[in-house]
Parts: sequence; structure tokens; C-alpha cells
Amino acid sequence: MELAFIWLLAGMAAIRVLVYCAAFPFFNNVDEQFHFDLVVKYSHGELPTKLVPFSQESARYIILYGTPEYFAGPRRFPGRRIPPPTWTFPPTEIAREVPRALEQWRSEPNHEALEPPLYYALAALWLKLGSACGIGGGFLLYWIRFLNPLLAGALVWIGYVAARLVFPERSLIRLGVPVLLAFFPQDTFYSIQSDVLSPVLFGLAFIGVVKWLQTDAPGMRLALFTGLALAASGLVKGANWPLVAVATATLLFHSVRRAWTGKLSGTLPATALLLACIVLPLGGWLVRNVSLLGDISGTAEKTKSLGWTRKPVGEWWHHPILTPKGLWEFWSELMASFWRGEFVWFGQRLSAPVMDNLYWFSSFVLLVLAAPSLLPGLTSTTPSQRQVCRLAFACFAASVAFLALTSMAFDYGNCFYPSRAHPFFTSGRLITGALVPFFLLYVHGLDRALAPVKVVWPGFLVLAGFVFFITVSEIELNSPAFDSAYNWFGLWSGPSSG
Repeated sequence: MELAFIWLLAGMAAIRVLVYCAAFPFFNNVDEQFHFDLVVKYSHGELPTKLVPFSQESARYIILYGTPEYFAGPRRFPGRRIPPPTWTFPPTEIAREVPRALEQWRSEPNHEALEPPLYYALAALWLKLGSACGIGGGFLLYWIRFLNPLLAGALVWIGYVAARLVFPERSLIRLGVPVLLAFFPQDTFYSIQSDVLSPVLFGLAFIGVVKWLQTDAPGMRLALFTGLALAASGLVKGANWPLVAVATATLLFHSVRRAWTGKLSGTLPATALLLACIVLPLGGWLVRNVSLLGDISGTAEKTKSLGWTRKPVGEWWHHPILTPKGLWEFWSELMASFWRGEFVWFGQRLSAPVMDNLYWFSSFVLLVLAAPSLLPGLTSTTPSQRQVCRLAFACFAASVAFLALTSMAFDYGNCFYPSRAHPFFTSGRLITGALVPFFLLYVHGLDRALAPVKVVWPGFLVLAGFVFFITVSEIELNSPAFDSAYNWFGLWSGPSSG
């Protein structure tokens, strides 16, 4: 019965993401055109070694199928009356207008070009599969997005497995984690974005680390799985490296403890394989960055193109994030973005102040309630559960600290976001790699809050209410996209040119 419920949740997550992927037109305000261009380049076997311009193929797609609805304000289009999609124009008009627009896009550098490659390689294979099946034109764009529902369904299962491993006796946690993952309203899942792969891969890595901590004799198969999952997480997004560092440090500390008790020798081959699986792929990527770019992180060219400059460390301490007001501003904006995403529509953020307040406030309160599980004697958790809770806290804290330090480390010049006036890096999608550890703590905090009640149904009632408000809010906020003539549904109503 329980497994059937998880299958149902996974299916609902996939369908929900599929519908919103279809409803939102291309190309959104979260750099979707840049990510799409990289997918196209990778599909042709091109791995950029510098900030290269958009390819002619991807620029043509952007011109034909891009909408002004994300960026255009009411002054440009009063009453939100916008021109029809370019793909519906007569072929002669397209042939006349597109070449001029192509020149503009071909001179635009792609600042995402040097990002880690794994998502783009996977999405490129998915694109080639769609092309082989005869999908073309605007439908091919949506085909790339339609990889995301599969990832969303997989994430529900990953969350369930992780929660069952750590808290098998707590039904609210065991089922609450996959429930929240099934209805998680983060809009990066409705876009061509490398961030969509982070929670899946690090979720798998988190399961591997938990299993490693729970066994006295980790085998070669577990070492291979955990090591490759951690390496894959780092090869998806640079923002995932703090997670990889925390997980690797946890595994090494566990090995040192075993060495003190004389138990390491039996698992030394597995430990060596684990470290090799982590170090060789990630080390290879760093060596590649140094040899080709002269920069170990591979981000120097990107930050330069965005107009960012590094500040001396001594200037970091004047940042507003180190004041109570600035810290509150950073946390509240980051957690609201972490839950609902960053899409805008006609220049307005798709957000509801009431829900944003609920997101950041509930995250703070429930994490605080889960915090006593880090220490022995304060809760009824077992030593193994405390160990995993510490790991989960460290993962989430490392991700948040990474964005806080990034906020402090740069002068953002004339950049629109972040800016000198508002120097806070609050893109929650960048820390979604920590999604499974976060929800494990989040629902654990709820479980602890309701522990005095002694029965489990109030917890499920609270979760059901929360999911209801999330769903209603998301439907209300995203409903304008369904009326767009530029979306997947609109493709069926007019001629499509590729």
C-alpha cells in the first residue's frame, strides 16, 4: 500500500511538472536561452573552452519561439497585448527578418559556456533522441524540457528511500518527505536548466553516504555508487561543490574513526575506490580548467563578462549581510526563492507575499525544531539518526554559506542582479542540490513539534493543508502562462517553422 502511494506521488509530480513545462513559453528570465544554446552545442559534440557566442541554430530557435512576456512591462505592451509568435509569420517575412536578428544573437557571448558539463551532455542526448523520433521545430524545445518530469518523479522516490533509511519508524517523516517533493513549486523544474539535475544526483549521493554510515562493512558496489554520484553532483553545477565537500569530509571522518577502532583494514579497498571515484572525475575537471582557462574554478571569464570584480577579503566584513537587517533580508529572499523559484511575468515576480513569508518562516522554525537532534540526550533519536541529521544540517548550511560568501566576495558593478544596491545572491535554485537533506530536516522538525500529541494524524493534516495552499498558490500565480500564444499549446494552433 505504501509503495503504491509513492508511485502515485511520483506520477503526480511528473504530471504537474509536465503541465507547467508545457504552459510556460520560451525563453524565461532565468537564462534559459543560455542553457538551451549549450544543449544544442553539446548535441553537436562541441564542449566550449571559452565564452563563445550563441550558435546560429540556437539563435534561430530563440528568434522564432521566444516570447516577450517574461521581460516586457506594461509600458511596452499596454493591456498585455503582444504581437503574435514569430513562427506564425509568413515564410517570406521570416526569411526577411530572421537574418538581421541572427546577427545580433551571434554577437552575444554565452556566459554559461564554461559551466560543468553533465546536465548539458544528458540533455543533448535527450535532444538527439527527440530528433531521431522526428520531433522538430518548437516541439523539440519542449521535448528538452520534458526530461524534467522524469527527474521530478525520480526525486520523489529518492526522497522516500532517504527518509525510510533514516527514520523507518516515523511514518510522518517517511511519507512527508516524498509528499513535499511531489508538490515542491520550484519553477526551475519548468525550464531548461542545469539546476534540475542537482537534487536528483545529490539525493542519490546522500542515500549512498547514509548507507555507508549505517554499515560496518561497506562493499565495492556501494563505494562505486556513492563515489560516482558525488562526482556527478559536482559535474552538474559548481554550486554543488560545497555539498560534495561536506559529504566527502563526513565519509573521511567516518573512516578515521573506524581506523582508531582497528576496523578500517577490512574496508580499505572500498574506501580507496570511493575516493578514486570522487577525486578522479572532479580532479580531471579542475585540471582541465587550469590547463585551458588558467582558472581552477572556470568562473573567471563568466564573472568578468557579467561585470563582477573580486573584492579584497578585508572589504567583505562591511557587507550588509553581517547586520541583523541584512541577514534577515538574505534569508527571507533566499528561502522564498528556494521554494517558488524566480520566474517573472510581464516584469513582475510570480510570487505571493503570504506564501513567501510562510516559506521562509516555516523553514526557519522547523529547522530550529530539528536542531536538538544533533546532540545526544536532547531527543529520542538514535546515534545513527543523529549522525545523518548532522550530515543533513551540514549540507544545507554549506549551500547557504556558499551563497552568503559569494554575496560578500564580489563588487557587482552595473549588474542588474545581484547589484551594488542589493548585493545578495538569493537564487534558491542554486541550493536545490540540498533538497533531500533539507526536507528530511524540515519534516523531522514538524514531527518533533507534534510529538506531544502522541498520534500521527495531526501531522499529516498539517502537511495536507500546506500542500493545498502551495498548490492553490502555484495555480493562481502560473495561470497567466496558460493563456500565452507562445507556449506548447499555442504551437498546435499555428504553422511551425524550424
